[in-house]
Order: sequence, then structure tokens, then C-alpha cells
Amino acid sequence: MHSVNTSRFFDALMATCSWRAALAAGVMAATVSVAQAEDKPVYRCPGNLYTDALSAKEASDRGCKTLEGAPITVIQSVAPRGERAAARSAGGSAGEKVSSEDQKARDSDAKRILEAELKKEEEALAALQKEYNNGQPERRGDEKNAQKYLDRVAELKASVTRKEADVAALRRELGNK
Repeated sequence: MHSVNTSRFFDALMATCSWRAALAAGVMAATVSVAQAEDKPVYRCPGNLYTDALSAKEASDRGCKTLEGAPITVIQSVAPRGERAAARSAGGSAGEKVSSEDQKARDSDAKRILEAELKKEEEALAALQKEYNNGQPERRGDEKNAQKYLDRVAELKASVTRKEADVAALRRELGNK
């Protein structure tokens, strides 16, 4: 009988509220249910905080009220990305100083990687420009349809333009090193 009433409750809630409100109500309902199963009172504190970890005195000192009759479930949430990054840097790994020699080695490695990437992109650009042939690429056997040929020419032109932008960006990056 309890599950039937809960089902009707959620159906009515979904019909009148947003999915977020329905989810929040479901979470609150399940938490009270779990806490009641453990015979612990669940308190609703200011700031929409639900907890069963307080004593009755602590709850009254904080202005919390006991929840009765409505099941609530507490789900552990994952910290947002910004908070996780701040926690990592507070731990010391992301905020440590690097020695001068280590930084020079890192810069040298980065420059070497950028130079290799630039060489690879310039070779790819040269191959694309050769195939593009100044807007007059050779027709393929499957391009008897003029539109198919024109589509390939447009794709080649776009690819050449993108590669040129990639090469220019890599050159700018190397200029900054």
C-alpha cells in the first residue's frame, strides 16, 4: 500500500512541478524513509539542509525541525569541477613550485613537441594543397556527376583553410617559446 501511495504522490508531483522539484521531493521522501528505518530523527535545517547526524539539542540550537511522515533519501553528490581542482591545489600537488632546471626541461620538451607537430601539419598542408591544385583537382572515376566533384572541391578548400590556420597557430605558439 505504501508504494501505491508513493506512486500516486510522484505522479501528481510530476504533473504539477518541474522535474527538478520532483527529484528534490523524491530525495527528501526517501531520506526520511531510510532514517525512520534506522530509528533516527531527520532534521531539516536552514539552508535546505537535511541531516540525521545531529542530536536533538544541536538541532534545536541550529533552528532545525524534525521531519515526520515524509520519506527522504540522501544521495552523496560529486563536487563541481572547480571545487575538485581547488581541493587538489590545496593538497599541494598542483600548487607546488618547480625548480628552474625542471622548468627549462619542460619548456624544451614543449618546444620540441610543437616543432614536431608543426612539421607534421606543414606536410599535411602541402599534401592537401597538391591535391587541391589551386581549385582544380583532378576528377576521380566516381565523380561523373558535376555536383559530386564540386562538393569535393569545396571540402578540399575548407580542409586547406583549416590546415593553414593550424599551421599559423603552431607558428605563433612557437614564437611565444
